[in-house]
Amino acid sequence: TIVHNHTYVRISNIITRHLSKMWQRAIGGLSGAMSVATGAYAAHGLKDKHETYAKVFETGSRYQLIHSAILAATPAVCGGSSTRAGKIAGLCFTSGIFLFSGSCYAVGMKEDRSYGKMAPIGGFALIGGWLSLALLRK
Repeated sequence: TIVHNHTYVRISNIITRHLSKMWQRAIGGLSGAMSVATGAYAAHGLKDKHETYAKVFETGSRYQLIHSAILAATPAVCGGSSTRAGKIAGLCFTSGIFLFSGSCYAVGMKEDRSYGKMAPIGGFALIGGWLSLALLRK
């Protein structure tokens, strides 16, 4: 049992170290895949929704796809995922995707603009991600 537990802890440590080095790439890839699915849903599943709300949903999907790609590329652009620029840009892009696109999805699905209150905060987070790429040194 001790050998089994030791092996489990060792494997867990290897996975944790690997994920800590590539969390932006992993989240960006998963988010990108989700954005393709939401884009397909917008094209085929929102036909009964009012056009205005379907467009809001599509905007969320488009922004999620664009920012998922740059999130996945953040380690390469910033010289690694553990650099100051990589951490800040990754955090900004991740929270921005969640808040902005999530708000757009909620507005589109519920057909109620009151669900979009977090979109401006998410938008500022996305802008912060781009600015951190432009202005921060490693």
